[in-house]
Amino acid sequence: MKKFYALAGAALLTVGSIGYYNQASTTTSFALNSAKGTNVVQKQTVDARTAGTKQKMKSEEKSTKKDERKPKYVFMFIGDGMSYPQVQSSNYYLNALKNKTSMGDKEKKTVLKKDEDVIKFIGFPVAGSARTYDSTSFCPDSASTATAMSTGHKTYSGTINMNENATESYETISEKLHDQLGFKVGVISSVNLNHATPAAFYAHQESRSNYYDIGLEMVKSGFDYFAGGGLLKPTGEEKNKEDLYSVAKKAGYKVVKTQKEAEKLNNKSGKTIVIDEHLADTDSMSYEIDREKENWSLANHVQKGIEVLDNGKDGFFMMVEGGKIDWACHANDASTVMGETRAFSDAVGKAMDFYNKHPEETLIVVTGDHETGGLTIGYSGTNYETFMQNLDSQKLSFQKFDDEYVTKYRKNKTSFDDVMKDVTKLFGLKKTQKKTEAKVEKDSKDKHPTNTSTGSLELTDYEMDQLKAAYKKTMSISQADKDAKKEDERTQKEFELYGSYEPLTVTITHLLNKKSGIAFNSYSHTGLPVAVYAKGVGQDNFSGYYDNTDIYKKMSAIAGVK
Repeated sequence: MKKFYALAGAALLTVGSIGYYNQASTTTSFALNSAKGTNVVQKQTVDARTAGTKQKMKSEEKSTKKDERKPKYVFMFIGDGMSYPQVQSSNYYLNALKNKTSMGDKEKKTVLKKDEDVIKFIGFPVAGSARTYDSTSFCPDSASTATAMSTGHKTYSGTINMNENATESYETISEKLHDQLGFKVGVISSVNLNHATPAAFYAHQESRSNYYDIGLEMVKSGFDYFAGGGLLKPTGEEKNKEDLYSVAKKAGYKVVKTQKEAEKLNNKSGKTIVIDEHLADTDSMSYEIDREKENWSLANHVQKGIEVLDNGKDGFFMMVEGGKIDWACHANDASTVMGETRAFSDAVGKAMDFYNKHPEETLIVVTGDHETGGLTIGYSGTNYETFMQNLDSQKLSFQKFDDEYVTKYRKNKTSFDDVMKDVTKLFGLKKTQKKTEAKVEKDSKDKHPTNTSTGSLELTDYEMDQLKAAYKKTMSISQADKDAKKEDERTQKEFELYGSYEPLTVTITHLLNKKSGIAFNSYSHTGLPVAVYAKGVGQDNFSGYYDNTDIYKKMSAIAGVK
């Protein structure tokens, strides 16, 4: 009996083994009772396994070789306030302009056309997502999020490259590349060069508001190319310190403040600070929607940066910030947001042109530091429909409207009817045309006015009431208080409606946004994750979902710095 069980067990084991090997082999046929067949299966299985192992080893070897490549040229683009909504809404908007619609129509049998990748970096081969929270909040600020990406450390909102107790400084990716590998370094921003995001690549301060000290660190960094907006508080808070531009000149920097001078710069120009000639609000670059065509854009400063940094011998690192995406989002000005995102994309395009010449040596990473404004694609008043092309009716930024129009309205006590003429000319919003009695009777029965969801820019009575209330609020604020930069007192209702912005201006942009089928839900930052796009050497490292501190870790590992 024992012998029987032993033989039976052996038979079952043999059959099980044969079944196992048959599953591993792809084309083997055999007789179950044939020892020879079993041997054939075993041999073919071993061969298959060996071939698979060799193939895997070759693949891993190839992958290792790829990972071992070090980029000679590294571009990091940061869209301040830019998350998925800013990127995708801008792409939809640009497609809507091209196609003259952002909708299909069942009744007319028209189909919404394909969304092309007009925002250039959307088409990058690798994309990931990064969480943005900091040591203060799930809705972080630019100083702490830029610190996370430049050093791999979390810290409090408002702190630049230091720990929460301000007792330890963190070395940045740009400093490491500069000091350890001899890379040349460029820092470019559409806002002030000593603002939070650019500062996070060369400064170490407990407060992002220490503009003068940040400026001193900028000069001390010894980096090779700075370009964009002017320096904030260049003579200090009390305006009694040596001008930062003078400090820079004494340190060997060439300070360039005209476009004509900037055009002449090249890789033999030495260390350079380029201040855009046509500065706008708080000495930042102009919003793209306001920029004259002959004036330099962010892309021009990037192109010149490449020309200055690239000498064919040394590697370089360039950080580029599209800083006014954030500012426009704070103000809930969607049309201006679209313009800034497009300008940012054009700047990335210059790096892509460079990549095409050096594909085996270049890495481009594009991301945001956080989302601003709670931008959404879709609005309750337009149901499932969008009319993105309506945003093209806006001819200037909220800031330029404030500076060149609202100031005069307040000074001259301009009537609402006269203001409305400018609103129509500059934003496309119009008074409702006179209706027939039948139309009036129909509209009075409708709880949801039909022209709210047809893409019309005519204002309903409800919307006109909103605009008139905002006009009255704006006109009630004294010019003296505005000149003294005193915040007017606002009720909770007024703050939710207008934030800290001009009531008239922000109401105009809100109305245009909503008639385009998009909306904002905040005047501050939000906690949305941001997209991370990568192209070039080490690009595969940036796929997946991870923390923003990992962006630094991935870049430093790829570049080979410690």
